Amino acid sequence: MKFAALCLLALVGLQTPPSLSAQETTLQTHVVTIERIWDRAAHSAFTDIIRFRDDFYCTFREGSGHIPGRNGLIRVIRSSDGMNWESVALLDERHVDLRDPKLSVTADGRLMVNCGASYYHDSKRVGIESRVAFYDPDTDKFSKPQKVILPKEARVGFDWLWRVTWHQGWAWGCVQQVPNDGERALHLVRSRDAIHYEYVTELEIPFPTETTLRFTEDGTMLAMMRRTGEDPHGWIGRAEPPYIDWTYKTSNQFFGGPNFVQLPNGDWLAGSRVYRKKTPRTGLWRLDPQTAQFTDILELPSNGDTSYPGFVIDEENNRVWVSYYSSHEGKTAIYLATLRLDVLMSSEP
Repeated sequence: MKFAALCLLALVGLQTPPSLSAQETTLQTHVVTIERIWDRAAHSAFTDIIRFRDDFYCTFREGSGHIPGRNGLIRVIRSSDGMNWESVALLDERHVDLRDPKLSVTADGRLMVNCGASYYHDSKRVGIESRVAFYDPDTDKFSKPQKVILPKEARVGFDWLWRVTWHQGWAWGCVQQVPNDGERALHLVRSRDAIHYEYVTELEIPFPTETTLRFTEDGTMLAMMRRTGEDPHGWIGRAEPPYIDWTYKTSNQFFGGPNFVQLPNGDWLAGSRVYRKKTPRTGLWRLDPQTAQFTDILELPSNGDTSYPGFVIDEENNRVWVSYYSSHEGKTAIYLATLRLDVLMSSEP
């Protein structure tokens, strides 16, 4: 049965046909629609999505391939309904590979996108910096990407502020240091303007890479941390203000493009790359931060070069919007899934 038919069944509330597989049944129960929303570049990847002033904004990298690439551009597209999309910006920097863009709203209510900026000599990466750009509603344009100024404690020349999370007027993020030679490191930083950052502490985690930070209602900071090395199981970190002393637990999953968000009932929805099959998938999980354990919810239609989901919780319309990228239809493209929020919150762990 085609997926469009599954979506139709979910919409009209028909009973599940007995011939459906467990995966198809889960998709029918949880998913309203899944659409490919952008595929104009040779390789479109590394998504994020946000709701800003009643519109959806989705961002991703366009390039010739996953890695390497000196031609990485940051595309931002916009939609009022999640179905019809227009391009708002195509950010570029000469001789620089811009990648992994992330969207957030500043403390003073401005939409911003941050990303990595890699320098190459032939196919060898010789440096990494971070960039940020801000949206101006009056001109309907993003500013040119500008260099993020990191504290000296978090600078070795390969310094990537991967995702920014705002909390109580501060932009928080983890700088992953990934030199070609030498040990990786991860540093917690914060900023008032998302341009100039101050140092907080080093997160002592072996082989760190991409990290997403979130906050609980009582101000506890949680970290979903990708790792490499001999044991690449991701870690979940936890710290109380002022976020100097951290505890870590090893999870039961590998990560690739980790992201998580809290649902209105207090549950945590997480998404990343699933490595358990012959080819990777983009999977959604329920996370228990206390135990660092993830429980499967579903796998989105995907395989191969895929993952890096973004989330928007739309409580008013009973929806969770999930952006991601995948190559399962022959070309690496951008997809948007709309899920039923009430089903996600009622599903058994």
